[in-house]
Amino acid sequence: MKSTFSLLSIVFLLAGCAASRQYFTDEKVIGPYTPAVRVGDVLYASGQIAMKPGTTELAGDDIEIQVRQVMENIKAVLARAGATMDDVVQCTVYLKDMKDFAKMNQIYGSYFAAGRAPTRTTVEVSNLPRNARVEITAVAHK
Repeated sequence: MKSTFSLLSIVFLLAGCAASRQYFTDEKVIGPYTPAVRVGDVLYASGQIAMKPGTTELAGDDIEIQVRQVMENIKAVLARAGATMDDVVQCTVYLKDMKDFAKMNQIYGSYFAAGRAPTRTTVEVSNLPRNARVEITAVAHK
């Protein structure tokens, strides 16, 4: 009987999560994706590259400029969903060149309170959309 109860608990929990999905869309996205989806108390933000808001142009070629724009884009996506950078619990950073890690790390770190940075994974990739140098995804808990 105990295993049946546990299985039913899991089914009801998953059903509740599916019912509580909220999609935060933006008519300016390029491609079939949603900028952010909230499932319960967790907000999943799609990867952001350094596109200037309202355009399809990158903010610049320099890694520092791109990281700042990416972080500002993440802040904007979170804000539309009622969250802030303080709510971010995990990020994944995709770098086109791992030699940019130190510069990325310095700017990235400035967006989080001291001692409150989220968990993070950083990987080097062969290419990114629009030939960007960096893309970052975020998960927030609100």
